Amino acid sequence: MSGFLPRGRHLLADLHGVAPDRLTDPAAIETLLRAAAAAAGSTPVGGHFHPFGPGLGVTGVLLLKESHISIHTWPEHGFAAVDVFMCGDARPERAVEVIQATLAAASVSLREVARG
Repeated sequence: MSGFLPRGRHLLADLHGVAPDRLTDPAAIETLLRAAAAAAGSTPVGGHFHPFGPGLGVTGVLLLKESHISIHTWPEHGFAAVDVFMCGDARPERAVEVIQATLAAASVSLREVARG
């Protein structure tokens, strides 16, 4: 499609080799996603983070004026699935960089989809 300008960028990151204790605290995960949003130049408008119990994972979403960041964690596998979708001038790759660095993932598989 000639001249295609995406409306937004959607990054899907699979983070492996994360210490389990970094993947169980919903307050810490929310703080992380808020820091990632700030680094990307986006504006949070709400969020919800749900723990599945002691030692278990967290699922959460931070709603943004520019779209969203979501995360699902599996501490028993040292794994987190992260979804960053942003439009406008926001830089979703910066959000992924903050998340990767904070979780100290041993490896990251990253895919990008142009949306719109």
